[in-house]
Amino acid sequence: MKQIITVSELASYLQVSNDSIYAMVREKQIPHIRVRRRILFNMEMIEEWMRSKAHLSV
Repeated sequence: MKQIITVSELASYLQVSNDSIYAMVREKQIPHIRVRRRILFNMEMIEEWMRSKAHLSV
């Protein structure tokens, strides 16, 4: 799997809409990287974020 992914790729991976990803970025709920106008995600950071969220819901 690629290390850096786009909004569309993350939305597909998480099975949510692109709009949901943009909202999470806007509200600073998900770790992301901005390169000029592009929003990118590091899969390692996303996996860690998901693990931390899973622990909170248990």
